[in-house]
Amino acid sequence: MPDTAREFIDRYGGLLASSTLDTIVAVSITAVLAYLIGTILAVALRVTAPGSLRPQAVLNSVMSWIINMGRSVPFVILMVLLIPVSRAVLSTTIGLKGSIVPLTIGAAPFVARLVESSFGEIPPGRVEAALAFGASTWQVIWHVYLRESLPSLVRGLAITMITLVGYQAIMGAFGGGGLGDIAVRYGYHRYKGDVMLVAVVILVVLVQLIQSTADLIARRIDKR
Repeated sequence: MPDTAREFIDRYGGLLASSTLDTIVAVSITAVLAYLIGTILAVALRVTAPGSLRPQAVLNSVMSWIINMGRSVPFVILMVLLIPVSRAVLSTTIGLKGSIVPLTIGAAPFVARLVESSFGEIPPGRVEAALAFGASTWQVIWHVYLRESLPSLVRGLAITMITLVGYQAIMGAFGGGGLGDIAVRYGYHRYKGDVMLVAVVILVVLVQLIQSTADLIARRIDKR
């Protein structure tokens, strides 16, 4: 028989709350790291593209190939491949701490393509106008590419965080902690369907909050 609401909260409430916090912390940290790495890669791709500010065809092709390779590896396989890296960098491969390296590296190539796409939405005339007024490469990057695409970058951050919520849930099934761990260890293995259902509902609510917040911020800063 399913537990009553009070029994369920007494038994699993604290566990679900701590696991939700673990998921939020893991997603927040890795989203910042992945977006930082991905944005640097996207800027390098845009600047070195043919006909751009500093064309470097070979370098651009190599970076593009590396990013595509990173995006093509399934996350579960990437997670296993990065076990030695996680152990070397953070001295662990389990729990919240152990999830940072695979989540960051798994999301960074995805972010690079998102940010590159955001840069592509900027009319070429704005870059040409900035160069005509004597702007340097770094000024074009900061004042045109990054500032002009800020609303799109915010929406891209939301997509990244939502993707990381899914990745973190996958890691939870392999000892990465968070709500995925609770859903599998307590819900699936112990045949507690109510625990699994609540974990899934919390994940859905997190995704909705991330998307709604990003949409609100993007509308506020979009001056077009």
